[in-house]
Amino acid sequence: METRVLIAGFGGQGILFFGKYIAYIGMEKEQQVSWLPSYGPEMRGGTAQCSVILSDTAIGSPVIPEADILVAMNLPSFLAFESRVKPGGTMFYDSYLITQAHRRGDLTYRGLPATKMAEENGLKGLTNMVMAGAALSVLPGVDEEVITAAMKKTIPERKKEMFESNMRAVMLGLAYPADGGQ
Repeated sequence: METRVLIAGFGGQGILFFGKYIAYIGMEKEQQVSWLPSYGPEMRGGTAQCSVILSDTAIGSPVIPEADILVAMNLPSFLAFESRVKPGGTMFYDSYLITQAHRRGDLTYRGLPATKMAEENGLKGLTNMVMAGAALSVLPGVDEEVITAAMKKTIPERKKEMFESNMRAVMLGLAYPADGGQ
């Protein structure tokens, strides 16, 4: 089984960290992994995207022509990448920042007010990890042990004090109801 994940937003939103975390999730599950970051020369404020492939077999190319999962952190990314999700795929988006109507009938849309959730829970700046938690909800075989082990590998030693807050953010997103609480 292969799962192709595309994460997109502005530089400074933690897109590459998010992608690295998903890659470590795959490694914890002993999968083959590809992590391909891409960002504009401005980094902060410019465009950023990250492609992650998790597979039970060898990965031929890190390029993702069609994603199984798209996480859009802002409206420009929602608009630019929605067409790159394969029919039957899932599109996660920050509904606090994106009020765009769903445009395709062949996708599952999962909006959550991640920015608001992070701020209300004292996790400002960790919107990316709230979104990561939500995205983990559709990956098979991901449990708390895998989530924790991957986070330990993703957080650099010099920022180990961020472990607990990142874990709280991931668990917040993971617990968000698939139907948006409605």
